[in-house]
Amino acid sequence: MVHFEKSQPAPECLDTEKAKANGDYKCGDVLERTKIDFKNKCYICGYKEPVTINVEHFRPHKSNKDLKFQWENLFWSCSHCNNTKLDNYDDIIDCTDINEDVENRLKITMKPFPKETVTIEPLDQNPSTLSTVELLKAVFNGTTKLKTIEASNLRNKILEDILDFQEYLNNYYKDGFDDDDKAIFLAHIKRHLKKSSNFTAFKRWIIRENEVLLADFEQYFD
Repeated sequence: MVHFEKSQPAPECLDTEKAKANGDYKCGDVLERTKIDFKNKCYICGYKEPVTINVEHFRPHKSNKDLKFQWENLFWSCSHCNNTKLDNYDDIIDCTDINEDVENRLKITMKPFPKETVTIEPLDQNPSTLSTVELLKAVFNGTTKLKTIEASNLRNKILEDILDFQEYLNNYYKDGFDDDDKAIFLAHIKRHLKKSSNFTAFKRWIIRENEVLLADFEQYFD
């Protein structure tokens, strides 16, 4: 998970739809703005351009109209993550709150090999951190038989992205490439580290765990 900033002010249509008996919180420009705010990524797993998209209620609304139509409560999610989360995780880290410092509360890694699982470690003992860890474990490693298959497919995508990232890192430090080549490798590394990229958290932790890489590339964490 990485930090995303919710745009302001809230779409005007939300108040109008809230007043209706069967209002639609996906009204007006809600979908487009939510997509932009979250860089078209599922806020939970980090998958960019998911083929199944939900506008998810961060805090389960449970028929509470205020929460159902609250702009700050509408997040961009894939169906796999939304259907895993459901109403089972009320207290998780809010990645739109800059004060939550989400990237320094969770360590998320996966070894770059087939059939590996995702490891999520809490970096504090805050209840919301621990709850988020449990959610991410369920998302990336599965719960039911069907969700386990979906999680395996998700990890395959993560592996592809990590291997692509590592190739650019390896080439950047390899002898025999000229400055123009290295500039191209650096551009790709910077793209991978942006929060708009696929599975950003995994790649930033690769950088964080190596002192040389951290010194060279931390500046490109946007």
